Amino acid sequence: MKATFIFVLFYVSVAYAFPSYLSDAFIQRRGTEAKHEESPCPYARAAKRETLAKRQIPGATPPFDPEAQYVSNTGDHAFQAPTGNDQRGPCPGLNAMANHGYLPRNGVGGLTDFIDGTAAVFGMGADLASFLAVYGAIFDGDLTKYSIGGPVNGLLNLGGLLGAPQGLSGSHNKYEGDVSPTRGDLYEYGNDYLVQLSQFTALYELGQQNGNSVDLDVLTNYRVTRFQQSVSQNPYFFNAPFSGVAASPAAWSFIYRFMANKSAEYPEGLLTGDVLKSFYSVSGDYPDFTYTPGHERIPDNWYKRNPVDYYTLPYLAIDINVMALEHPQFLSVGGNTGKVNTFTGVDPANLTEGVYNAGTLLEGNNGLCFGLQLGLQEAPDILSGIFTDIDPAMDKLGAAVSKATDGLGCPVLNEINKGQFEEYPGYTQLKTDGTY
Repeated sequence: MKATFIFVLFYVSVAYAFPSYLSDAFIQRRGTEAKHEESPCPYARAAKRETLAKRQIPGATPPFDPEAQYVSNTGDHAFQAPTGNDQRGPCPGLNAMANHGYLPRNGVGGLTDFIDGTAAVFGMGADLASFLAVYGAIFDGDLTKYSIGGPVNGLLNLGGLLGAPQGLSGSHNKYEGDVSPTRGDLYEYGNDYLVQLSQFTALYELGQQNGNSVDLDVLTNYRVTRFQQSVSQNPYFFNAPFSGVAASPAAWSFIYRFMANKSAEYPEGLLTGDVLKSFYSVSGDYPDFTYTPGHERIPDNWYKRNPVDYYTLPYLAIDINVMALEHPQFLSVGGNTGKVNTFTGVDPANLTEGVYNAGTLLEGNNGLCFGLQLGLQEAPDILSGIFTDIDPAMDKLGAAVSKATDGLGCPVLNEINKGQFEEYPGYTQLKTDGTY
């Protein structure tokens, strides 16, 4: 799909049915906006979103440099399937990196491995890569490294670990969360790291209907569907403070931003069905697909983002905001209360003592700020089940969040009312090993 440098999430439907399961604060905010809408014309609303989407880097599309953007999958980076105790988990991109030697092939990497590897394969900015690497090492590892899959014995016992780090596959509601594009909700399926072919096939079909192109429009529409599926099928669905508000939108936008193959014709990238299948370890012809866990591959003749166009934290903040302008439920912390279709959202003003409200969440970079800062504020309760002494982990996390939010203009948030999470079994019943 050829378009501007940052794709606009545009929907031609004038009537917008605001979901009934959101918090009253979001409903009230949406009603106020409707009263002040200058024009009911959807093209006017799209123009407003396009202005927002162009804030980071105005102007032309990124350049294409085949030499700088080519990603090798031969020689030292030839595909090798995981063997023995090699770890693979819920992130298809990290799995592919390990299978091609851009991460250690055993699936356990240090901070530099993740920072350098994501730049080499996908063009992830150092600010975003550094934060995600540190966050993973804190919640899923030993503060210095972590597994992209399940538990690994033998990691350093920094900070007094209470047991083997659980890795990404055991990071439910800490890093990984419900409403995944292709992975099932943990409570519903019993695991959160295997591709559910019904979900993959639904995404593939949407791409085919869009001219064999999975773009941000396709992904955002499907994210709405997946959100509603979690509400209607998973009594433990919980849109968690960090994993739901920050990590989940990142996972959705990364599919296009990182997996789309760049070229002179498509400098922003084109994500075809074949490329999608390669990154998700899916083979066969539609609709008779086969999924082979852990065999994700970097496609042949594949090109990453241009070095002048690496995907950074401000870029992610824009993607979060543009999606939330159309679908504010994405920023609604909350969940089902033990039965399906009981989604109850937390009022952000009550949660943050007025630092954020339903209106300010949709301003500037506040969507990402909200998710990052909530992650820091909820961390002591989570980390107390992982470490005997949480101070080293909290120090690292505090420094990482501070560095990540310094350039985003975030409001100051010093505490949250965590008691508001007690009505959600998806929060209260989760064990420290990431299972129910």
